[in-house]
Amino acid sequence: MSNVWILAQADSAAWLGIGAVGAVVGMGVTLLLGRLMGSQVLTNAKRQAEQLLKEARSEAETIKKQVDLDARTELAKRREEFEREAAQARNELKDTERRLAKREDGLDRKLDVLTTKERFLDEQEKKVEAREEAIAGRDEELKGLIAKHTKLLDEAREEQKTVLLRVAKLNEDDARREALKLVEHEVQHEAAQLIQREMERAEEQVKENALKITLQAMQRYASEHTADNTVSAIEIPSDDMKGRVIGREGRNIRAFEKATGVDVIVDDTPGVVVVSCFDPVRRATAAEALRKLLEDGRIHPTRIEEVVEQIQKEMVQRLIKFGRDASIEADIQGLHPKISETMGRLYYRTSYGQNILRHSIEVAYLCQVIADELGLDGTMARRCGYLHDIGKAMDHDIEGGHPQIGMEFCKKLGEKEAVLNAIAGHHNDIPATTPYTPIVMIADAISGARPGARRETLEKYIKRLEQLETIANGIKGVRQAFAIQAGREVRVIVDPDSVDDANCVVVARDIAKRVSDEMTFPGEIRVTVLREMRTVEYAR
Repeated sequence: MSNVWILAQADSAAWLGIGAVGAVVGMGVTLLLGRLMGSQVLTNAKRQAEQLLKEARSEAETIKKQVDLDARTELAKRREEFEREAAQARNELKDTERRLAKREDGLDRKLDVLTTKERFLDEQEKKVEAREEAIAGRDEELKGLIAKHTKLLDEAREEQKTVLLRVAKLNEDDARREALKLVEHEVQHEAAQLIQREMERAEEQVKENALKITLQAMQRYASEHTADNTVSAIEIPSDDMKGRVIGREGRNIRAFEKATGVDVIVDDTPGVVVVSCFDPVRRATAAEALRKLLEDGRIHPTRIEEVVEQIQKEMVQRLIKFGRDASIEADIQGLHPKISETMGRLYYRTSYGQNILRHSIEVAYLCQVIADELGLDGTMARRCGYLHDIGKAMDHDIEGGHPQIGMEFCKKLGEKEAVLNAIAGHHNDIPATTPYTPIVMIADAISGARPGARRETLEKYIKRLEQLETIANGIKGVRQAFAIQAGREVRVIVDPDSVDDANCVVVARDIAKRVSDEMTFPGEIRVTVLREMRTVEYAR
């Protein structure tokens, strides 16, 4: 129907074009006839009009054909587009039908599975109900049996109690006491086993983290293990200088000792003059003054006073410099000038051969590393570690232990409570009130316990070994005790008849606690308890 309408429209357009052309031609002919009054002119005009009409009709026919062709072409194009769209729609409908069919198949399968599961659940529910009914019946039976057996057991206990009292000829109070003793022995055994288990569990959980933090702290900071001792033996160019040091009637040596506060020992040792003093700073000052006098050669009371006074002024500036350089190296800020100068005095102080100032710097770094690992304030920990031994710079002049001396000195100069507690409590003299105090204790032990960090005299070493063995032998049940590995371990042999395997843990803990409370030692001491059971029989 649309095709017929398109053709009709095209035909109407063609006829309209022809009519228009005809109208134009008619008007032209009329005008021409009007102007030409002659017949010839009229004839020519008619001929021309006919020619024009013919051309117009030809042109209209051509236009009609062209319009018809365009309409047919447009019709073919529209039909092709319609067929293509219809084919695409059919394909989409087929795909939709295919997807719906698949989804329907899936839903059918799920429905079958759900039906199967529902059937299975119904069966299981029936089985559970049957089992609950069976259990309820057996529960009643068990309650009856338990009541029956409980009654029989009570009767048997009463009968056994009566028989035991009759056989042992004991009254009820005596029997109760014997039973309590037996229970107490069993409880002690179980308590020892429980202590052993809990200690092993705690060691497994804590040892790994503690070892990790300690090793990281030691690896991240390493300084020299030992420091030079304060020099007190002064070399002289020749033994003739000894006489000049002594002076006429001993006036030079008396003037020198008075000015410096030290003792000068001039003996038969060739090439050496010994300076002795309990204060390491005064001893260092005297040693340097004596060296300068020996180099200068002018040794008399006036010159001695001048040189000593000059060296004392230089020593004050040197101590201030030592303290300032050490605080910069340890990154400690805001120190009071007196504290910085006092820390500088530790440059000349040693403990078992270890320089105390270097030891303080090392402890400061170790404290920061440990505090950082534990999530605490590393700056505060470093300050506590740096100042923990400041009392050793004054313990020659002030009575008391260096922790208390250092704490009181820093308290006067406005140090914080955490620092004061760390100074006073790093040897367990007072209870720790902040976590920085035990950190300082750990870092102090690490710094002093490393191989070669400290040395001690043979007499103190032997005394410590004897004290270690004495403490171990004083524990009940110990048969023998031996200090081995240079006092790093005590090996204990217990009596197997009085100490069982579980109580060995208690013995080891008691020895370790007494050693920690009664002895002073670097690092740690291992306590090893051995229990050996021997059975001897003779064949005859």
